[in-house]
Amino acid sequence: MSDEMLSAVVPVIVYWVFSGIYELLGIYFVNYRLHPKGEENQKNTVSKFKVIKGVLTYQALQITIIYLVTKFRDDDEKRGVPKPQPSLPVIALQWVIGMIVMDTVLYFGHLYLHVNKFLYKHVHSPHHALVVPYAYGAQYSNPLEGLFLDILGSSLAFLITGMTPRTSIYFFSFATLKGLDLHCALYFPWNPLQAFFPNNCVFHETHHQIKGLKYNYAQPFFISWDKILGTYKEFTVEKREGGGFQVSLAKNQL
Repeated sequence: MSDEMLSAVVPVIVYWVFSGIYELLGIYFVNYRLHPKGEENQKNTVSKFKVIKGVLTYQALQITIIYLVTKFRDDDEKRGVPKPQPSLPVIALQWVIGMIVMDTVLYFGHLYLHVNKFLYKHVHSPHHALVVPYAYGAQYSNPLEGLFLDILGSSLAFLITGMTPRTSIYFFSFATLKGLDLHCALYFPWNPLQAFFPNNCVFHETHHQIKGLKYNYAQPFFISWDKILGTYKEFTVEKREGGGFQVSLAKNQL
């Protein structure tokens, strides 16, 4: 299988494998849950079957577009000449720039979907039907949002950085894993994705709360744009009576 096809398919495999892992962790590590068991069935207004169906629809679109973008970008690749991998420092720089590009596109696009009442109602609100998020709901959204926000951000990161299809396999897989972790509703302080990135599941949890809809838009890597533009709201993480954790906006922020 070509690197172009792998860059489109591998992130989808990562999505479902790690979604399953997070589901199992939620069963056996209940003291790390941000919500009691079963609360998603009480508060969410969309069924898990519909979520899975919506995610699969999005991923079919994602695979098609990412494959086309990676396939037809480079003339050498069109002639069947593989593009050589750059040095590790160059790859590292491409990753950093790619993360910044994705964060920028997703922040401003996400913000606009909330500011524009028509777009929020008809495009973005399905994602917020998941008041209690879970990992495999990370990519559940209106297909238009997936096309013009998530896929656009990924494609621009790929094109602007000039990363090879092989590099993009790892980059998009990492971005996918990061998105899953944002929505997993499992707070593991020793999880490197949560320890090293302030944009983690407890940060994103506040945005899925009704009181936090207008704050903490940034995803999936940094919180810089929220800090710069004043949409960041502080929060507290406390142990919940009966086990697990609960996340609340700081009282002086309400």
